[in-house]
Amino acid sequence: MPVGHYENFPVASLLLPRRLRPPVEIIYRFARSADDIADEGAAADDVRLSRLSVYRSELGRIAGGQLPDAPLFHDVARIVREYGLPLGLFRDLIDAFAQDVTKKRYASFAELADYCRRSANPVGRLLLHLFKRTSETDLAASDAVCSALQLINFWQDVELDFAKGRIYLPQDEMASHGVSERHIAEGRCDAAWRSLLVFQVNRSREMILRGQPLARSLPGRIGLEIRATIQGGLRILEKIERVDFDVFRRRPVLGAFDWPLVLLRAA
Repeated sequence: MPVGHYENFPVASLLLPRRLRPPVEIIYRFARSADDIADEGAAADDVRLSRLSVYRSELGRIAGGQLPDAPLFHDVARIVREYGLPLGLFRDLIDAFAQDVTKKRYASFAELADYCRRSANPVGRLLLHLFKRTSETDLAASDAVCSALQLINFWQDVELDFAKGRIYLPQDEMASHGVSERHIAEGRCDAAWRSLLVFQVNRSREMILRGQPLARSLPGRIGLEIRATIQGGLRILEKIERVDFDVFRRRPVLGAFDWPLVLLRAA
């Protein structure tokens, strides 16, 4: 089930058609395992990067028509062949996870958006390839949803990411709102912090709503899955607003009582 950076993405849920659950599970295992290399444990940065380089090598073997070494990549190779999935999207994910190891600050939203393009958007694009919906309009809508979900994850996890040495809030926007890193270090939720988070929440909401036409146009359970994913992201934004943007003391998460509301809105 959803974990970490992927907690807002559809992961082989019961809403998906049965035939698509196995490939979605494989995509999730690939992304989750690589993300854990970048994020979990106490390994040194060079060790993390070395482990991620194995993923690149295995993808290279698949691209060259060779048999991969690891069982996970046997599965990846199979779904790439069966569903015509672009290997470049898997490579983008690895590039983003490697960037998490080496890059801890983002100077501007443009830098952050480029990270989201590789860390989040490939997941949505891979799903669209499974659904056989790859028009430019559909891909753009999916990118908007996935990038927004990644951003929402950052806003709910500001404190957790800071503990790992990372700040995903754009540095220029922090400065323009009068926010410094001391706000995060001290858990200071003052007028400046609220102003910055209001700006981030509003932009994220606008982005995710851009993807609603895609979710409405996808048929049956696939469409319901994507609509539920969008509603989950919107619900997190509501919760950030309800705690008056104090994500330090009350991390906004979806609880058991939120899911019926999310599904009702999605339906």
